[in-house]
Amino acid sequence: MYNFDKLTDRRGMGSLKWDVPERELPMWVADMDFETAPEIAEYIRERAAHGIFGYSIVSDDWYEAYMGWWKRRHGFEMEREWLSFCTGVVPAISSAVRKLTTVGENVLVQTPVYNIFFNSIRNNGRNILESPLVYDGEQYSIDFNDLEDKLADPQTTMMLLCNPHNPVGKIWDRETLARIGQLCARHHVLVLSDEIHCDLTDPGCEYVPFASVSEICRNNSITCVAPTKTFNLAGLQTAAVVVPDPVLRHKLNRGINTDEVAEPNAFAVGAAVAAFEKGESWLDELRQYLYENKRLVRTFVKERIPRISVVSSSATYLLWLDCSQITEDAGELCRFLRQDSGLYLTAGEEYGRCGRQFVRMNTACPGERLMDGLNRLKMGVEAYGA
Repeated sequence: MYNFDKLTDRRGMGSLKWDVPERELPMWVADMDFETAPEIAEYIRERAAHGIFGYSIVSDDWYEAYMGWWKRRHGFEMEREWLSFCTGVVPAISSAVRKLTTVGENVLVQTPVYNIFFNSIRNNGRNILESPLVYDGEQYSIDFNDLEDKLADPQTTMMLLCNPHNPVGKIWDRETLARIGQLCARHHVLVLSDEIHCDLTDPGCEYVPFASVSEICRNNSITCVAPTKTFNLAGLQTAAVVVPDPVLRHKLNRGINTDEVAEPNAFAVGAAVAAFEKGESWLDELRQYLYENKRLVRTFVKERIPRISVVSSSATYLLWLDCSQITEDAGELCRFLRQDSGLYLTAGEEYGRCGRQFVRMNTACPGERLMDGLNRLKMGVEAYGA
């Protein structure tokens, strides 16, 4: 029904992703090359046609759309008062770090992890504390001994959880999340769960909202969610923060209001409502398309670039490529690929020191464009090793 094969042209549109020279193919930042669901685009056209763009409110249907979507899609029943509007997940994370931790304290992250986490910690004068995930050559898991040792440090007061995990595409299961929740509660560490990729799971795979796991998890957590990654709406600056505990919620609301990131623009509320109320069939087709794209990458790489291995993934449209058989410095490889073939990928070290031999590839594009990227990758790797 929806045409994800359409080759969109984003050059000259102020796109961060596509602000590159003509010969380059960007497959780096987590931004899809698909038009959003037509139902959302139609809402935006109708709203724009009104012609007046004054101050906006967070309307009742915004709350209902979030609550209905999470109950329907994820089996999690939110209460209205738990929800607060925010202009984005990253602003919410930075506000929470500022409001709920103190300068000089540790904020724990599980590396390799979304690189902007580091900015939210470092820019606010807190210490980044890494608990590296364990890579067995195929997939990642948690070293719970290391995690508990670092949570037990009295200077550690917050953990940033990435659920599902970016960049490795891991869906944390209920047992794992429960164990994280118990450890954090035991050591008085607040969990801030970034769940922005939650709807982009492989068909047949489902993520588990951290706050849904147990009373312990619910009462000691802040969850950041949004339609932006799912429906390619990041430029509209629309997100939500879910905080069941009333004391934490009060503090979080003071933080996002102090930072002036709690007011919607003229399109932010209605676009989210349109996404959650009318975008379900589009999303289901998108998930299947993304799954096929990721399968294509795995097959191509296995057959034609065997010195690279693709880490097992069940969520996001991002693939984590193990380049350890080619180089010890994948950043150098990325620079070479961009110069030699025009393929623009992200160096894994941006996600933590343990990502130094990896690169991240964004596969959310039409199949023809993806094949172009894969052929560039093959030629670039061959040239790099020549």
